[in-house]
Amino acid sequence: MKLVFAGTPEVAVPALDALIASGRHEVAAVVTRPDAPAGRGRRLVASPVAERAEEAGIEVLKPARPRDEDFLARLREIAPDCCPVVAYGALLPKAALDIPAKGWVNLHFSLLPAWRGAAPVQHAVMSGDEVTGASTFLIEEGLDSGPVYGVLTEEVRPTDTSGDLLTRLAFAGSGLLAATMDGIEDGTLHAVPQPADGVTLAPKITVEDAQVEWSAPALRVDRVIRACTPAPGAWTLFRGERLKLVQATPAVDRSELAPGELSAGKNNVFVGTGSHAVELLWVQPQGKKPMRAADWARGVRIVPGELVGS
Repeated sequence: MKLVFAGTPEVAVPALDALIASGRHEVAAVVTRPDAPAGRGRRLVASPVAERAEEAGIEVLKPARPRDEDFLARLREIAPDCCPVVAYGALLPKAALDIPAKGWVNLHFSLLPAWRGAAPVQHAVMSGDEVTGASTFLIEEGLDSGPVYGVLTEEVRPTDTSGDLLTRLAFAGSGLLAATMDGIEDGTLHAVPQPADGVTLAPKITVEDAQVEWSAPALRVDRVIRACTPAPGAWTLFRGERLKLVQATPAVDRSELAPGELSAGKNNVFVGTGSHAVELLWVQPQGKKPMRAADWARGVRIVPGELVGS
């Protein structure tokens, strides 16, 4: 088939690579979000998908809005058979959905109908799911509600951050998306409607959502920190400034600390929760680089009984 691939972040690159490498289909063009400011200089930088497509000599389309007529006209000229999508980041209008004969097929990082929305992996980690996965489905105008072509499952490991899990799903899912394109092309794969039961939503995790509530049990605190790593980054307040919590682990043998109470030794930093403590391993003070929590604690000279949190 002639394909137009839509995707933006690094997590979409493995799927683009798999489609290029398959040799069975032609990736005629790539659709991605416009260049965005990045770094201290805030200079405009192309998306990871745009960079990879340019390396491969593939035409790159960067519409400000997918409903822009210039973009729609170019898409009609290319006349793709199918448009595979991974984390494109913009809502596709019906005018775009109607162009490819076999539709737009999304690789979504959950077992649909669970975790429909922008942050399925983060919500799976935050909710303590033991198993998640990826699904390919035909995009329709509803939110991740279209019929499903294929799925794969992936264990959520006890120490997984959302970044760890998303990386594994990106590579495993690239094969699923390529196989889905093959099955659509040869007519052996047919989309099956999603069940009505089991629908859960996964809206974007905001910075406010990532603030740790120390009155929650340690298990919940651990999940929030892992779910928000690497983005948007779990955090708390210390002496009126934001302290990013890069890595922590439950400390089941420490239950004497009040919620938010700090205890710093030579090599360890513990914080009380609503149950037992968690040990802070890596933190990032405001305006500084990540550092070991014990080094941070020595530098700030924690007072016995001092608290983190609002």
